[in-house]
Amino acid sequence: MARVRTVRSLGVVGLVLAAAVTAGCSGSSSGPPAASHASSGSGSTSTSTAGGSAAPAPTESNPPGDIPDNQAYVAFRPAGGGFTVKVPEGWARTGQGGTTVFTDKLNRVEIATASASSAPTVASVGSEVVSRLRGQVPKFDGPKVSQVNRHAGSAVLLKYQGDSAADPVTGKVVRDAFERYAFYRQGHEVDLTLSGPVNADNVDPWRIVTDSFSWK
Repeated sequence: MARVRTVRSLGVVGLVLAAAVTAGCSGSSSGPPAASHASSGSGSTSTSTAGGSAAPAPTESNPPGDIPDNQAYVAFRPAGGGFTVKVPEGWARTGQGGTTVFTDKLNRVEIATASASSAPTVASVGSEVVSRLRGQVPKFDGPKVSQVNRHAGSAVLLKYQGDSAADPVTGKVVRDAFERYAFYRQGHEVDLTLSGPVNADNVDPWRIVTDSFSWK
């Protein structure tokens, strides 16, 4: 009887083991593998994050002497009247006699009035004015005289270069480009001289100023 019980016991154990193996195999294939949290390597970096924002663009700065595109302008009219012209708002203003000057950093707008018996011409500016400026502007060079049209009418334009006055603090001297516009009407002459560093791009601001000139 003992032998029979031993055989039956071994048979039962075998059945239990077989059932356990079958259950284990079926469980291992019933579902997706666990997600891996390991890095995929240096070749797959993320370019965005949930809820994040792109890095801000770098702050732009104007080259030395460039007048900002958003510069505002205000009308200037001398005490005696006669004309108006727009000048950059916020610039420092000084005046002496018939000359008013507006400055900001490296840029300058000079408005000079005078009585004149005749209108300036390309020839008169090329001889008389150029000769005078040679003795006034340090390293005066490259004068070019032409006749141009603005909203107020015809004007004589003199372009030239020269050195600025030395900075009182640093002693630095800047090479400037000048544009001098001579307007004339009925014995009155107004000269607008615009200047700034030679590498500055102030074509549009200077056009705004000179096109705004009008006789009153």
